[in-house]
Amino acid sequence: MHEILLLCLGLIFSVSLLAVVARKLRIAYPIFLALAGLLLGFLPWVPIIPIDPDLVFLIILPPILYDAAQNISLKALWKWRRIVTVMAIGFVLLTATAVAFVARWLIPGFTWAEGFLLGAIISPPDAAAASAVLRYIRMPKAIVSILEGESLLNDATSLTIFRFALIAISSSNFAFHQAVTGFLFVSVSGVAIGVVFGLIFYAIYKWMPTTANLDVALSFVLPYLIYLTAEGLHSSGVLAVVSGGLYISYQNHFVFSHTSRLKANAIWPAIVFILNAVLFFLIGLQLPVIMEGISSMSVAGALKIALIITFVIIVVRMAAGWFSGIFTTFISRYITVAQSRPGWRNPFIVGWAGMRGVVSLASALAIPLTMSNGQVFPYRNLILFITFVAIVITLVGQGLALPWIVRKVKPEYFSEAKTDEQQIVEIEIQLQREAIGFMKENYADDIKKNRLLKNRLDLLECKSDLYKDADTQDDKRGLLGKLTKHYKKIMVLVTEHQRRELHTFRRKDHYDDDIIRLIERRLDLEEERLEEDAE
Repeated sequence: MHEILLLCLGLIFSVSLLAVVARKLRIAYPIFLALAGLLLGFLPWVPIIPIDPDLVFLIILPPILYDAAQNISLKALWKWRRIVTVMAIGFVLLTATAVAFVARWLIPGFTWAEGFLLGAIISPPDAAAASAVLRYIRMPKAIVSILEGESLLNDATSLTIFRFALIAISSSNFAFHQAVTGFLFVSVSGVAIGVVFGLIFYAIYKWMPTTANLDVALSFVLPYLIYLTAEGLHSSGVLAVVSGGLYISYQNHFVFSHTSRLKANAIWPAIVFILNAVLFFLIGLQLPVIMEGISSMSVAGALKIALIITFVIIVVRMAAGWFSGIFTTFISRYITVAQSRPGWRNPFIVGWAGMRGVVSLASALAIPLTMSNGQVFPYRNLILFITFVAIVITLVGQGLALPWIVRKVKPEYFSEAKTDEQQIVEIEIQLQREAIGFMKENYADDIKKNRLLKNRLDLLECKSDLYKDADTQDDKRGLLGKLTKHYKKIMVLVTEHQRRELHTFRRKDHYDDDIIRLIERRLDLEEERLEEDAE
């Protein structure tokens, strides 16, 4: 027990230090950690830490998916629903089919079922990889929404192919109509289970006397409860967690207090970072173990096959992205689409950003060692090795090249979309107008008597005037940005000065620590608000 605890603590400490180095080098931490694990795995004093697929699917994946669903825009997901659906279903099916053809041609004795099994494993980009890497790259929101939406939904397709391919290999029996109906059942029931649990927890959050701490604790229980229920009913745990997370996210502002949201926003990112970081580091450490398992051919021969298949999945995705742009332009003549002229730049970047991750590796590890008849599962170690190579090349290779690709390709920002600055200005104007009107209408007498209220009203009116000018003139919008940035910088310094002064009261009698902590929390919240606004 002590060794497991020390191992976990050592992993967290190691990945934290490596993440600091990655931040210093300006490299997305998932890429750097996978590369570091790859290099450190060959050192004799580094312990071998195998990845248990149950650990990934049952313990680590649910909270990562739930957090990703909480952060993705439901409005954007609906706006890009057609391309996301095509990518989550069509791209995965197309890639799995291409992999099956190529693998059957390259590997002697490889059957169609084994080819589709391999294709199902390495076809879908990973939600954790996409969310973690995309946060470090500045891209149009449309591309980010499409990639994150695809990575959240494509596992239903890949896991369905995976299940039926396993059945076909074990029983030498495959029925196409069963695969289709199975996919429909998995998808529809998964979404339904997630929504049902979302409704149940909505009622608990809304009408039960919970506290902020209870709200956060229940939010950690929810993804596991949804996932285990869905998997127990042979449905899609991934789709269930995503749909449940999307529903709760949409109702967030109606059921949670501000304290609950602040605490959740403080705790969830840290937990998900640790889970992601440890996973990507462990991916790199797996290579020595995986290489030892290859016995049917030489490592050089296996590497050649893995490189060819990895090249195939990259090319197929790039071609599919290019074709989707052409098809969208054609179909826009007959139906309304989100973007009728996508061009080639954005589809190119979408095609390039197909990073595989730990879900693919966990799926490969989930292949049983033996079949139902007791025979050794064919080509299991080779499938595992090909999967590992595909993950490393797409995550490290494509991930490292993605910022350079974005700079060279220069993705298109849709002209009809409002800029972030314009959205902020318009929302601020409306909120300030409403606040000023509410105060004057309901508290006119109080404002005359209360200097704090009067000063607050003056500040709102001052900000309202500045934002109104910025809304009509571009040059004044830039001036407003500089003015507010300078204001927030000074106020952060003022808050830090207050905090230093506050700590002097710890050395004075008659001032209790709990009172000092209360005031310090207020200063922390004020500084957090200022720094968040400045980003």
